Amino acid sequence: MSNSTTILITGSNGLLGQKIVYGLIGRDNIRCVASSRGENRLMRKDGYEYVSLDITDPDQVRSVMERYRPDAVIHTAALTNVDACESRREEAVLMNVTATEYLVHACNEHGSHLVHLSTDFVFDGANGPYIESDQPNPLSHYAATKLESERVVMATARSWAILRTIIIYGVVDDNSRSNVVLWTLNSLKAGKAINAINDQFRSPTLAEDLADACIEAAARRANGIYHVSGRELMCILDMVKIVADYFQLDASLIRSVSSDELNQPARRPPVTGFIIGKAERELGFRPRSFLEGLEVVKKQLIMVGALPGE
Repeated sequence: MSNSTTILITGSNGLLGQKIVYGLIGRDNIRCVASSRGENRLMRKDGYEYVSLDITDPDQVRSVMERYRPDAVIHTAALTNVDACESRREEAVLMNVTATEYLVHACNEHGSHLVHLSTDFVFDGANGPYIESDQPNPLSHYAATKLESERVVMATARSWAILRTIIIYGVVDDNSRSNVVLWTLNSLKAGKAINAINDQFRSPTLAEDLADACIEAAARRANGIYHVSGRELMCILDMVKIVADYFQLDASLIRSVSSDELNQPARRPPVTGFIIGKAERELGFRPRSFLEGLEVVKKQLIMVGALPGE
């Protein structure tokens, strides 16, 4: 990177946003600007700047971009609850599409490189694993808004990369955000039975690994679409069983169910998974295995007091 590079992160209170901020702290000649709606929820307060930003407010977007004039923006903020997007359709469009339009225009004005996060759900799951050039076919409103946001970026951003990812897991500072690993862990620890889907296949992605790829995409001003995920393709049921085994929890509480039985509001692709060769070659992406990722999660849960130390 050149001297005094400014990188602004949207959604810094979220899981991925936090990991990106912490990944940038301490790097030479990097000015890290974290932004999220409301107050800063990161435990560490030094080594970066924080600004409250509602990305759905074009005036705030313009003002913050004018103030910091970032060399790159890593855009992680989105409405990502797939089922909620079905009932909060207008909000999903505002958060996922319109806000991206505001950011693209501001990035163009200041010559900022945009790193935009997207999802495996842009695909219908009929022919996974996928490469970047495969044809999207979204099944849900969430997926449709994310695909539309990709199209906005590709059509109007002057300098951009799109990083699609799959099932992000990890631990935020206040342990407030859930994901498949923490949901499994917390449910089984509490003795609650859980339903795990046996016919949806994904590649779980450690938040730290994805954060590294985002930082590299910003640093290298990488251009184009990148598939960034873990290597291992497994059904949700197998993920849940691996978590139970790793943390020595009662696997008899796990119930195997089909997608039809669970009857979720939003349709989901049956088999996604990514071929990640492009990200490996161009971003130096090296994802950890699921078991290696669980080791990272365990250490962090001990640090935040959610698990007893050994």
